[in-house]
Amino acid sequence: MIDYKKSKAAATTVTQNLSDMSVGTANIYQSVMVISRRANQISVEMKQELNRKLEEFAYYTDNLEEVFENREQIEISKFYERLPKPTLIALQEYLEDSIYYRVSEPVKPEEDQEAK
Repeated sequence: MIDYKKSKAAATTVTQNLSDMSVGTANIYQSVMVISRRANQISVEMKQELNRKLEEFAYYTDNLEEVFENREQIEISKFYERLPKPTLIALQEYLEDSIYYRVSEPVKPEEDQEAK
């Protein structure tokens, strides 16, 4: 699991140069797909980590009127709110060339017919 606390990603949205984003794939749309898929992976990891930490504070009761505020739980939630968004982390990883991806080449119809 990646330590998101040490991420160099900006906490707010920053305008990016499109030519920098398309360097790895030579196609801006493929670059966006790589970044979005990585952002989804990061989002799932962060959500699972947050749920594991908050599960410690879960209080199961039949009475809905009883609501307990736990200071540690609030601090954990605020910490995760202040982290950079998964998309910004994925974009930073892509720009640092630390994402491994591969692009499958589509099979041409001519090659497919010759194989038969």
